[in-house]
Amino acid sequence: MFLTITTTGTPERPATDLGYLLHKHPDKAQAFSTSYGTAHVLYPEAEAGRCTAALLLEVDAVALVRRGKGKGRGGAPDAALAQYVNDRPYAASSLLAVALSSVFSSAMKGVCNARPELPGRPRPLRVEVPALPARGGPDLVRKLFEPLGWTVTAEPVPLDTEFPDWGDSRYVSLVLESDALTLAEALRHLYVLLPVLDDAKHYWVAPDEVDKLLRVGEGWLSGHPEQRLITSRYLSRRWSLTRQATERLELVRLAEADDSEVEEIDNAVEAETEAEEKPTPLAVQRREAIVTALRQSGAARVLDLGCGQGQLVQTLLKDPAFTEIVGVDVSMRALTIASRRLKLDRMGERQASRVQLFQGSVAYTDVRLKGYDAAVLSEVIEHLDLPRLPALEYAVFGSARPRTVLVTTPNVEYNVRWESLPAGHVRHGDHRFEWTRAQFRAWAEAVAERHGYGVAFEPVGPDDPEVGPPTQMAVFTQTSPKEAKAA
Repeated sequence: MFLTITTTGTPERPATDLGYLLHKHPDKAQAFSTSYGTAHVLYPEAEAGRCTAALLLEVDAVALVRRGKGKGRGGAPDAALAQYVNDRPYAASSLLAVALSSVFSSAMKGVCNARPELPGRPRPLRVEVPALPARGGPDLVRKLFEPLGWTVTAEPVPLDTEFPDWGDSRYVSLVLESDALTLAEALRHLYVLLPVLDDAKHYWVAPDEVDKLLRVGEGWLSGHPEQRLITSRYLSRRWSLTRQATERLELVRLAEADDSEVEEIDNAVEAETEAEEKPTPLAVQRREAIVTALRQSGAARVLDLGCGQGQLVQTLLKDPAFTEIVGVDVSMRALTIASRRLKLDRMGERQASRVQLFQGSVAYTDVRLKGYDAAVLSEVIEHLDLPRLPALEYAVFGSARPRTVLVTTPNVEYNVRWESLPAGHVRHGDHRFEWTRAQFRAWAEAVAERHGYGVAFEPVGPDDPEVGPPTQMAVFTQTSPKEAKAA
């Protein structure tokens, strides 16, 4: 990873003052050991008129994996090679941000004992980061840095210069320029916004990260137009920490507007008598909606097709109304995790008799799936290529033919409400498609007509008046035998 900071000067205020501010002598090349590799500081140029300091971070991929014990980015058991072969040695990320705060800690705090008058002076600054992950593209880079007084040049890096048709990668070559900022302000901006743009951190985000964010973001974060996105991404989307940071930033904003201290504002607010309820995650709302629909259908024997890691099966087992629950998935690894989640090896005989897991594909007919009261396809169809949907349709509605079928899928119209989801992107990298409400309704009604089912539609999650709910659910109910035979 590589970053340079350049400044210009005059004989009266030489650019080499940068050495005093960074506490690193321009005539030396210095190395600093970190937990994840070695950070080098050197000066490619150091003249009175122009001075450049470079930070080069050599990442030790093996040490990074060992320290993380296989967890975090690239730590999935089925991605062992990705732990060692990835973009970490090259692309600026939270690793570089941590190196900045470690190597230039005094400069970031605005401390210079040798020349105490220097830290408070704005100076011409040019920051260059040749490879920066930017989830959100150059537009997001500009939205983050321009309100802070930077002139931003963010050039997309092509996937391969030899094959321009492949398009651009998610990386940009970044140049920031300003004449109105101090070096300490510049370093604090970089410390927060580098991991925000990467949208990932290499370490566990603990509650003390809130204090760190507010300390480094003092003076600029509370009034930033992208404050919510910055806070959410910096805290790895941990809801409780993001809410805590947002509330404290709002106190800062109110105090600044009232020209008073934060403590005065905070003390003036009466303590809440009741704690606000934490919003229910969408996945939980989805399972609750499915269970409610199954109860209303009177189903006792239920198939969970594409059961994944067994969350829905676990929920159904808690309700004695469901006497037999079968989880089916094409992935043996997912079924192994589901078995561990359910603790099948330690489950009592009576409870174990209610549940079974087996491998199978929803795109193929399977005699084991016949004769059940209900089948659930929760967030499954969007993982299939569109040409495979007719096979799924026949396997479930034509061959297995449960009395009730529940299908849930994302509502693509709602994606504009996810502030962290770049425009035009689907919610999951494996989604082959995401449908609008009209597209889903058209598909479901056609399936119902072809196979002798009636179908009703229910929203799952907050039903936005403009774009609808985040998840849409179709409830298929088998019609009378005569109608089914005719169909």
